[in-house]
Amino acid sequence: MKPHELKAPRGARKSPTRKGRGEAAGKGKTAGRGTKGTKARGEVHAFFEGGQMPLIRRVPKLKGFTPPSRRTYGAINVGRLNELEGNEFSAEDLHDAGVVRKRDKLIKVLGKGDIDRAISVRVHAVSGSARTKIEAAGGTIELIDERTGQVRTNAKKGS
Repeated sequence: MKPHELKAPRGARKSPTRKGRGEAAGKGKTAGRGTKGTKARGEVHAFFEGGQMPLIRRVPKLKGFTPPSRRTYGAINVGRLNELEGNEFSAEDLHDAGVVRKRDKLIKVLGKGDIDRAISVRVHAVSGSARTKIEAAGGTIELIDERTGQVRTNAKKGS
């Protein structure tokens, strides 16, 4: 026996049901659709919800795009740093003092306000005006790398 001589046994291949061909065919009259209703009469599109306002129309239409790798910083101004006790501030110190929210993992110092003493700041980012004010008062800035948590050695101005 060769592969081209193989044949399905008798009764293995059943002919498909021919719907709507009379009562004798077994699926006559309503052709297996039941009685009445939209599904018996025509096609119901995939997102139809029975007349209720569809989900695609209920959801608000938001514009734009939010990148998944977006960085959000908790901000603190130079003027607020001037009000705090001490001369050295790290990200943990600012969280503990309650001037930055706990959920803000990254902290950025901004330039609003004035500073009249030399302070040392260790944060993730600093604005250009804040850097100018802190360094003019004789202070120092150390930037923390976001991924490793170590102090960055090649810290760029203004970031």
